[in-house]
Amino acid sequence: MNPTAFRACILSCLMSCCATAMADPPYDGTIFVDPNIITEQVPTTYVDTTYAGQGIRNMFDRRTGVYADFNAYLFNVTYADGFSVEFEVNPEYGSAVAAQVPVDFYAPVIGRLPHVLRTDVQKVWVHMGDQAFGGAAGCCLPIHTGSIAQSYIDAGILEEALAHEATHASLDTMTYADPGWAAAAAADAEFISNYARDNPSREDVAESFVPFLAVTASGPGVSDSVRTMIGATIPHRLAYLRARGFDLSPMPRIFLSGFEAP
Repeated sequence: MNPTAFRACILSCLMSCCATAMADPPYDGTIFVDPNIITEQVPTTYVDTTYAGQGIRNMFDRRTGVYADFNAYLFNVTYADGFSVEFEVNPEYGSAVAAQVPVDFYAPVIGRLPHVLRTDVQKVWVHMGDQAFGGAAGCCLPIHTGSIAQSYIDAGILEEALAHEATHASLDTMTYADPGWAAAAAADAEFISNYARDNPSREDVAESFVPFLAVTASGPGVSDSVRTMIGATIPHRLAYLRARGFDLSPMPRIFLSGFEAP
């Protein structure tokens, strides 16, 4: 092969490789992929709620973008698998009775999330307002109960949104620090969503975990086409997460043919 042809061949190979590596992710954000990943058919581990009065708590409020002290309404929520979570509700609700309404709504929903995602959820911060949910590593789930929360409810993806944020709370720190995760992501060479691609050191784990549930612990409501797309895009991340042997209860752990480790 003459030098010119050789250089053209190398350039063509590089362009082909880069085109593959730079392929657009199949999804924008994975909480929107399928409302049947975690459904109301999953039994909740929620047990009960006890009002504990008011107390000063330092909470993050997305409306202001800062942490601040609030004389919050406090509720101790217990779960059947041993977890206890303090719900800290912004005093803007005006009374303990009004503050308990979102607690009564969200506490059972959180009880449907996999056990592993609740291991570091110690607190749930509840505010009014039209802001997205959040997840603070090793600590908390900030919830705003306005229009964005209502859009999750209307679309049937409330559990998926909370699972994403609970992944931040319980898995981010250990997973990003694990060379095994970095190796799995590099082996895939793709991202499952635009959100993961644009924020690889902050959102890749949470964006990958909800799809992991779709092929590992979800019922028959998730379509085969969705599961096939997930398996084709991030097989090594799926293998990494499966190898961790996470406790996914109360969701049923399943093993679907075609989604084993590559």
